[in-house]
Amino acid sequence: MNQNELAQFWKDDAMAHQDNCFFVQAPQVALGIGMSDECVFAELGEEGKPWGHTDQARRIELNQRYNDKAERIVGKRLLREEFTPLDAKLPDCKGIGEVFGGEYIFDGNTTWLEGHCKDEKDLELMLNRIDRMDLREFILPPNWEAEKKRVFETYGTMPNQYCAVRGPVTLATSIFGIENLIYLMYDAPELAQRFSQTIQTVILEYVNIFIAESGKTRDTFDHGFWFADDDCNLLTPEMYEQFGLPVLKSVFDFCAPNPEDHRFQHSDSAMGHLLPLLATLNLSGCNFGPTVSVTDIRKHMPRTRIDGQIAPFTFMRNNAADILAEVKRDCMQAKESGVKGLNLATAGSINNGSLLSSMLVVMEGIQTYGRY
Repeated sequence: MNQNELAQFWKDDAMAHQDNCFFVQAPQVALGIGMSDECVFAELGEEGKPWGHTDQARRIELNQRYNDKAERIVGKRLLREEFTPLDAKLPDCKGIGEVFGGEYIFDGNTTWLEGHCKDEKDLELMLNRIDRMDLREFILPPNWEAEKKRVFETYGTMPNQYCAVRGPVTLATSIFGIENLIYLMYDAPELAQRFSQTIQTVILEYVNIFIAESGKTRDTFDHGFWFADDDCNLLTPEMYEQFGLPVLKSVFDFCAPNPEDHRFQHSDSAMGHLLPLLATLNLSGCNFGPTVSVTDIRKHMPRTRIDGQIAPFTFMRNNAADILAEVKRDCMQAKESGVKGLNLATAGSINNGSLLSSMLVVMEGIQTYGRY
């Protein structure tokens, strides 16, 4: 594409994103690929830890250089260049995994949640402990109030609401183990039900705590919620209906009660067997695994924006023919469905190694196969 063609693409793309990507006059499939901070290393030939810590000054410099290159190749600056000052950051609060006795462990590349609950007795003791817990006192650090006051007086900002969380199945498998959770649902269904209910209760307590901390109330808080539940694919529909679905429904009912509210599920796994159940939640957006097709999603979710379905590893390998084949497949399936709402993106994370040249291939593919 030349610069004029790139400018026209982005003009058309802006229209394609209106009305949650369902804008009736949209001329083409929307582009959902905006790259990510971790992509700067391979693109620029720089050393670094894509999922680890990068000094803020270096991050800004890398993103600026990356954006200079992106402007030439795809016609747009993609990554943020302005960051919140370091002293405007509030102290870390304890994560939901820590409420359930887990630890967040950095392995030199990324952070994993590791649980220490090994059997039903451990699980019951843990749930008893959570029942007695003052959650606000547990999750907020001792200097929270002083730091919150300092940041507000200096920058005029309040803490964020709690709007996204590790999904109930992934949280449970991280804390209790995959096999343990599955056996639990067969061998001790009442305890499994209590585990699910406790996850639901804790999430909603987090939501309410941070509504208050953000200076909002139940009548004024910003609606919307987002789940990331890769491991939901490990459960049968019957098991998911018992363990995972009630958590999502309860949280969405409270956090996103209106039709226009943001209700999102990310599960980059082979979880197509759960589509009929997830469809009952009236999701506004989804990002499912690469084995789940646009056709399958649209069959069950006619009004859900689909962020996908290009395989992340296809995009990361940077083979133009392979990328174009998946772009064509997804665009054709979207058009065959008779409705809009495809936000063409990777079915999962955009990883380091994914190049701007591959993004350009997707854009060209949209122009070839994704015009409505």
